[in-house]
Amino acid sequence: MTDLAEFGMDSKAWPFEEARRLVKRYEKKPPEKGYVLFETGYGPSGLPHIGTFGEVLRTTMIRRAFEQISDIPTRLICFSDDMDGMRKVPGNVPNQDRLREDLQRPLTSVYDPFEEYESFGHHNNAMLRRFLDTFGFEYEFYSATDFYKSGQFDEVLLRAAERYDDVMKVMLKSLRDERAATYSIFLPIHPETGRVLYVPMKHVDAKEGTVTFDDNDGREWTLPVTGGNVKLQWKPDFGARWAALDVDFEMYGKDHSTNTPIYDRICEILGGRKPEHFTYELFLDDKGQKISKSTGNGISIDEWLTYASTESLSYFMFQKPKTAKRLHFDVIPRAMDEYHQQLNAYPDQDPKAQLANPVFHIHGPGKVPASDMVVPFSMLLNVAGVANAEDKGTMWGFIRRYAPEATPETHPGLDAAVGYAVRYYQDFVRPSKVFRLPDATERAALEDLAARLEAWQGGLDAEALQSEVFAVGKAHGFEPLRAWFGALYEVLLGQSQGPRFGGFIALYGVAETVALIRSALAGELAAA
Repeated sequence: MTDLAEFGMDSKAWPFEEARRLVKRYEKKPPEKGYVLFETGYGPSGLPHIGTFGEVLRTTMIRRAFEQISDIPTRLICFSDDMDGMRKVPGNVPNQDRLREDLQRPLTSVYDPFEEYESFGHHNNAMLRRFLDTFGFEYEFYSATDFYKSGQFDEVLLRAAERYDDVMKVMLKSLRDERAATYSIFLPIHPETGRVLYVPMKHVDAKEGTVTFDDNDGREWTLPVTGGNVKLQWKPDFGARWAALDVDFEMYGKDHSTNTPIYDRICEILGGRKPEHFTYELFLDDKGQKISKSTGNGISIDEWLTYASTESLSYFMFQKPKTAKRLHFDVIPRAMDEYHQQLNAYPDQDPKAQLANPVFHIHGPGKVPASDMVVPFSMLLNVAGVANAEDKGTMWGFIRRYAPEATPETHPGLDAAVGYAVRYYQDFVRPSKVFRLPDATERAALEDLAARLEAWQGGLDAEALQSEVFAVGKAHGFEPLRAWFGALYEVLLGQSQGPRFGGFIALYGVAETVALIRSALAGELAAA
């Protein structure tokens, strides 16, 4: 056993904790299919949201951890439930009137409102794959429409017809009387209209593998359950898919947790072994509401990647999956900086600490890069603010003076971060800035700091400059000292929090900081 495998068997990092459950699942004998199968599910009734990405990422992290402590091969399937009927028109897509004409049709038979693909389901599947490919995931994509129509699901569907009463018994216990009166695990696709029908079954013929029902006009139909003529309701579909594919692991949000016993039991009735599960807490928007692909609240993947790196998003997803988290634009700067802090710590950590470091799970063993962020992202934001930066060129003027060895070519990660910082500043920081005038004590301290900086001979040493700023605060009786730094942020930067001020001076420039202080003392910043 390698050192990583040995430490992985004891690591408290949550991906390893989950991976060890899978190792235990096959401790007596390896899987007959020859591999451990991880699965994630996606309902393409709306544009993929960031929570969908998080599900695949976190599953991938557990898969990587498993591969460190086991020699059993693995596969990851991303399964799209694109045969579901479209029950409502999403509020964040165009051509909604045209979409309404296709209500209750399978998503892969619904008009694409973007007019780019053969259906809305195909469009959303392509969006999902593009997002996943952006992050370099290794996965196999499965379409429910293809799965049903190709016959891959036929064996389990015939078994569902054979054991119809047993599966219905599980489902009826979970339903209200009104719903139970008309419920069936089978949803026929109407041969004429192509719509998914929610109608009771008059007869299920296990021997012939057919279902008989009346459509909404009272006409009787008999259809085979195979070949894509019928689909399963979503809860039975969950368990049936596990049985059909022999799934070993699937994670899902807390909103599914009460259904887990239903999924498991149906899987077992249909001849499968229930998989290992992981339930994560939901993501919330800035108002504390669950994010939804139909309403489009929260942040999309594209929006995050407009303002920060893919790795910072992966870092955010790694943190405390069992805790509900606000997923709003204001979490981005911290995620950027903390990710690079972990990158910098990784080379000097022992193997045990490395396995607990998020960057190990983001990149995988032997693939953790070195950080080239010689300036923290939060500092870039502050310099962009005081410089009113409109482009990366302005920012690089400051960076070259602070770190002469850095160029966009030698520090591509930093260069990308500069672009993110300019966009983030323009869209979020600038509109929210509120400057104030200093009071008498603060004014005296600022005059003193400006005078000391005018006489400064210490170069761009951030720590020495920080000590000088501290000394000014102490000399003018600020107690606690954070009140002094709060004044610097509010008077000079127009915000309630800010960077280590010595580092800010080193990056922005000593003479430039003096000019900034003089401008604030003259009332120009507050007036603007």
